[in-house]
Amino acid sequence: MSLAVRKVEDTSGLDALISDLGTLETLARLAVSTSTIRLPDSDFLDIGRQLNGAAAILSLSVLCDSALEHYRGSFHNRVMYTPLVVSALTLGASLSGIASPKAKRHPVRDSVYATAGLIGLAGLGFHAYNVLKRPGGLSWLNLFYSAPVGAPAALALAGALGRCAEIVRGTSPGEIAKIMQRPAGKFLSAFCTIGIWGTVAEAALLHFRGSFQNPAMYLPVSIPPAAGLLLVQCVGRAPALQLRLARWALRLTAILGFAGSGFHVYGVSRAMGGWRNWTQNLLNGPPIPAPPSFTGLALAGLAALRLREKE
Repeated sequence: MSLAVRKVEDTSGLDALISDLGTLETLARLAVSTSTIRLPDSDFLDIGRQLNGAAAILSLSVLCDSALEHYRGSFHNRVMYTPLVVSALTLGASLSGIASPKAKRHPVRDSVYATAGLIGLAGLGFHAYNVLKRPGGLSWLNLFYSAPVGAPAALALAGALGRCAEIVRGTSPGEIAKIMQRPAGKFLSAFCTIGIWGTVAEAALLHFRGSFQNPAMYLPVSIPPAAGLLLVQCVGRAPALQLRLARWALRLTAILGFAGSGFHVYGVSRAMGGWRNWTQNLLNGPPIPAPPSFTGLALAGLAALRLREKE
């Protein structure tokens, strides 16, 4: 009888040990799974940094492009120094946002971005006036050789994307990021599409002026428009395949932006004297800083897709 009782006690102890081991295994799995979960505020911080990066690329493109173009115009109007200063400040604010680990809006960065947006819109008005005041008014010739409309528009885009970055990174955990009372993913998808198509229009104008002499000149008027079309369709409810296609098209657009600068470097080298005559060819050849605008907008579009997935 005592032997039977002892066997029962041994069996109950074994069951308790198995139960404890099961509990430990459950806790271990929970710990591993919890460590891989990204908190909502860190997601918003990462997306905000990505938008800061997009604003940085756009502002750097504007800084270099406006410096070359306004130097070619001899800075005959003192106002022509303004976009250089504002784009440099926007670049600094964007780099600060990328480096900042704080998931909240920064009033100084926000003010710089707002100023960049206003100056960009004002510059757009100045450049439009420059086109219209020439003999012939709004004509292909004046659009080809007068002040480029795309440069101040890129500065306005940089300011707008920077402000969106501050709004997104300042969103509280568990909430939906909203811009102008709309979900941020939807807003940015539509906004980036407009920016991409506007940049495509400028590229088409300048490449038409160059008679599309190189087949590669068709790339910026084919890949980015397709990316914009796929992106704008993601404003509504989009299947996973469409999101994947839009993401790959935007990645190609981002690569195309950097590749475009390489093609423009090659275009400068083909001018008379090549890089030995860089003081003239750099000013009159294809604009090297312009193509990365596609990269900045594509990066912002990818951030918009990340927000759409969260929404």
